[in-house]
Amino acid sequence: MAVLGAAHVPGVKMEIFKEQDIEKIEKIPPKSLSSKLVSWILPVVIMGLIVYGFFVNAQTGTQQLVAWILWSGGMAALFTALSLGHPLSILTAFIAAPLSSLNPMLACGWFAGLVEANIKKPTVKDVNNIADDIFCFKGFIKNQVLRILLIVIMANVGCSIGTVIAGMGLIKNIF
Repeated sequence: MAVLGAAHVPGVKMEIFKEQDIEKIEKIPPKSLSSKLVSWILPVVIMGLIVYGFFVNAQTGTQQLVAWILWSGGMAALFTALSLGHPLSILTAFIAAPLSSLNPMLACGWFAGLVEANIKKPTVKDVNNIADDIFCFKGFIKNQVLRILLIVIMANVGCSIGTVIAGMGLIKNIF
């Protein structure tokens, strides 16, 4: 049994009785070189702007670096605090954000979430109650699994906002 929206029915009717090549569907195509490079462009540009700030003069470079750390780390910490994270989770988000935002393979929310999970360990009851607790704010706060997920998401959102603000500031200060 499947539930489909009306817009999907014609396409499903066309495809449902066709012979499908399962090997083709199961195979994940390799990433192209350009798609690999795109994820590294922003971090390289940001690092380039910070380094260029030091070439302009040491004070500008220092200001650029401090602004980067404070904006990306500060916003990640703020959003973790708004999620009612433990103080160590907030500190972890602050420390991890400036570094993880320069590496597309890492996310500061992962680190903050791991710290939160180690401090306030989820229980089997939390896992069993996810379906009920997810629909209300109080449930998100009392259910440790949902709170950890909230902290991961909010720390990443805060870091992203801080990255954008800091990046615009870097560009503004240089040019």
